[in-house]
Amino acid sequence: MFGVVLWSDEQDQKAVIWCEDHGDLAFYRNDSDTCEIEMDAGDWVQFDMKMDKNQRKAHNPRLVCEGVYPELADSLCAAPTQGLRQNPQQSKPYSNPAERNSAQVIPLFPGQSAPGAASKAAHKQTA
Repeated sequence: MFGVVLWSDEQDQKAVIWCEDHGDLAFYRNDSDTCEIEMDAGDWVQFDMKMDKNQRKAHNPRLVCEGVYPELADSLCAAPTQGLRQNPQQSKPYSNPAERNSAQVIPLFPGQSAPGAASKAAHKQTA
């Protein structure tokens, strides 16, 4: 699996990785002295993943590209949560049906706009 390091601790050799499938985060901890990899926030990594007590554990990480997404963690923290429900078991329906299928696209490459943004702008100009 591929992912982006959101947080790392060089001294303890730990990291939290946002996975390419946008599922749960993967947690890495180097428990052996044989494999040492330095990971910093924003690094693009490839790793093997195993489930351990309902938690994703990253194993055998390999650095694909260093510092590709340095501001991703900050972007995720700053992303608006309007329309998101805190408890998915709540019986209260959405106030706006469009909220149920909406999401904010966070570009993976610096300077990249959301998919379809250019075509939407062009459509508005011709309408």
